Amino acid sequence: MIMSAGGTPLATSPTRADGARVLFFVWIISQMGDRCMEQTLDTNKPEKAVIAGLAADSMAPRDRSTEESLDELEALLETAGGVCLGRALQNRRAPEPRTFIGEGKVKELKALAEAEECSLAVFDNELSPSQMRALAEDLGIRVIDRSSLILDIFAGRARTREGRLQVELAQYKYLLPRLTGMWKHLESQTGTSAPIGTRGPGETQLETDRRHIRRKIAKLEEELEEVIRTRGTQRRLREKNSVPVIALVGYTNAGKSTLLNTLTGAGIQAENRLFDTLDTTTRRLAVSETQDALISDTVGFIRKLPHHLVNAFKATLEELKYADLLIHVIDASSAEWQEQARVVDDLIVELGAGQTPRLEAFNKCDLSTADIRVRGENIVEISAKTGQGIEGLLKKIEDNLSSAKKKVTLMLPYDKAGMVEMLHREGAVAETRYLEDGIELDVVAGPELYRRVKNYIK
Repeated sequence: MIMSAGGTPLATSPTRADGARVLFFVWIISQMGDRCMEQTLDTNKPEKAVIAGLAADSMAPRDRSTEESLDELEALLETAGGVCLGRALQNRRAPEPRTFIGEGKVKELKALAEAEECSLAVFDNELSPSQMRALAEDLGIRVIDRSSLILDIFAGRARTREGRLQVELAQYKYLLPRLTGMWKHLESQTGTSAPIGTRGPGETQLETDRRHIRRKIAKLEEELEEVIRTRGTQRRLREKNSVPVIALVGYTNAGKSTLLNTLTGAGIQAENRLFDTLDTTTRRLAVSETQDALISDTVGFIRKLPHHLVNAFKATLEELKYADLLIHVIDASSAEWQEQARVVDDLIVELGAGQTPRLEAFNKCDLSTADIRVRGENIVEISAKTGQGIEGLLKKIEDNLSSAKKKVTLMLPYDKAGMVEMLHREGAVAETRYLEDGIELDVVAGPELYRRVKNYIK
């Protein structure tokens, strides 16, 4: 059965008299921490499930379900410990407000689930709390959406304290807007015209749970702020020692962990499944006989990645904008590599690393049956598994680091204080010190910014 980090089902079919069970669910969520994050998925008895998606004309193209996105959803389901026994893809002009995919398709999906004895339905699109309730009632089985499934996988993968904090924060933010629906069977009793003796408990419990979860969210955000401060201290130390930093980015299952193992002998577990690596790993890389660097593996990206999950992982992913070089690992064997690369490029820009120098490594070229015919100065074809093209990759890394960002200390006279805003906007200011004779700043600057400020280098 697909379980939450707390060991309870991610979604339950609502009933009118299930208040105690909901209380227990909320309590379990409130106890998420080290003990809950140790929960492992039972892969010996995969839960039977059907999957469904909607491609509506009113949706943005990237939000519409396709056969390819359903294939990916099926792979996510398998990663979580489930098995897909049927699928349905609906085309409509707009989502149906109550059931999202329309009553006719719901009946079709229910018949399919009953025939295969499925206990779970997973939707490729994000559902509102009311739609999730309505679908659970009509289908007679548990219903979750893509966000729920990804959160469940992340909960099972997080091992470090930082990873667990980020997953727990994302889970609470996902749960908060759904509390209203969980207490709906009691909310009808909160009005002034309710029968004597029945007023109040629903609204009271709902507000209590909301306050509790908001307090937990605030506490987790404070702890992650401390993580960011610690990372900032470590980053300034690296900059002081002039150690360049490389970040591996890419779509999930593109081969980043395998590449890190090949380059550094890191010994990270790397299997052919989505989100196999969640926690960031950093190792020293000997780029050449005279050049060393630190190289970090990051969490893989995926289309329709829940926005609150991206926000939660910004504590880790903010390192991208301070890296001297990004290596974008692309799965050359995938027919969807262009769409996958676009997803990664968009998220890199969203995370503020759009100006960071980038090297594209087309991985799994030993498996690719088609000539991708992609050439360029910062493009290389490799096979992280066999070692093919690794020497060429190292040469590209060396060339990029020699012309990448420079870490400098600037001394600006106070009549040039207006440049400080420009430095924050176009570079990365690690530290600012206001001295008697001017403003001293430790700055990471790209080639263009470096040329503009080199006269102020201390």
